[in-house]
Amino acid sequence: MPEEPKPGSDLSKLAGIGFELAAAVGGFVFVGYLVDRHFRSAPWGVLIGAILGLVGGMYNLIRQTLLATRGPANESKKTNGDGAR
Repeated sequence: MPEEPKPGSDLSKLAGIGFELAAAVGGFVFVGYLVDRHFRSAPWGVLIGAILGLVGGMYNLIRQTLLATRGPANESKKTNGDGAR
């Protein structure tokens, strides 16, 4: 019998996905800043880091969202031990 979802679980998942997006952008911008300081190439490292962080973060956000929306439907389609559906 399927379990009832907890009231705060959806909110915590969404918040976690949002923090992952922010962390990806912030991390890549920080690395770009360090590259700019080392090679004196401002503002290109920060710009490239921001773009890479946005692309990577959005990829992860979309992937996690698709997994979350398909989650319960895939539970009934799991295969049993003999390979039949």
